[in-house]
Amino acid sequence: MKRLFDFIASFFGLILLIPIFVIVALWIKLDSKGGVFFRQERVGFQGALFRIHKFRTMVLNAEKKGKQITVGADLRITTVGNFLRRYKLDELPQLIDVLVGDMSLVGPRPEVPKYIDCYSDDEKNEVLSVKPGITDNASIEFRDENELLANAKDPEVTYINEVLPKKIALYRKYVRGRSFFGDVAIIFKTIFLILKK
Repeated sequence: MKRLFDFIASFFGLILLIPIFVIVALWIKLDSKGGVFFRQERVGFQGALFRIHKFRTMVLNAEKKGKQITVGADLRITTVGNFLRRYKLDELPQLIDVLVGDMSLVGPRPEVPKYIDCYSDDEKNEVLSVKPGITDNASIEFRDENELLANAKDPEVTYINEVLPKKIALYRKYVRGRSFFGDVAIIFKTIFLILKK
């Protein structure tokens, strides 16, 4: 049932969002050099690697110019990127990943391999036992993560030692208590918070 819901919702979502995709794509191309999409290797279901889709919000080759996390007013973020990130519009292309089956609408956020290495074996087995999602309770709770890390002396150390353990705890809680109606509630809560912003 979850996969069927994901497929139908992502299929019709992509169709309905075509005008927004076109506008955002043109805006990105006019704003800076580089492609429209940002592709990055993430760890998915049962540890399988896949390349996530996002609208590009940073300058070309940004990962070679800094860390894999973004902090506060990161100078690598473009003008368009700031707007897209603020309203989570950069996440919309992940509907493609949901459609093809690499992701779900709701589930633990997919991490890069570097941060998955920080998980214990038990944490990996449990969190990776479900497909990663576009949103979840951890995404909602840490929706202002960039600003939080901006105040840290060493953002990456703070992320690994303080933020990531809390996220993992929320991921595990989701896996243990997940349900269809729980997913729907998370989707509506996410939409409400975006519209409120």
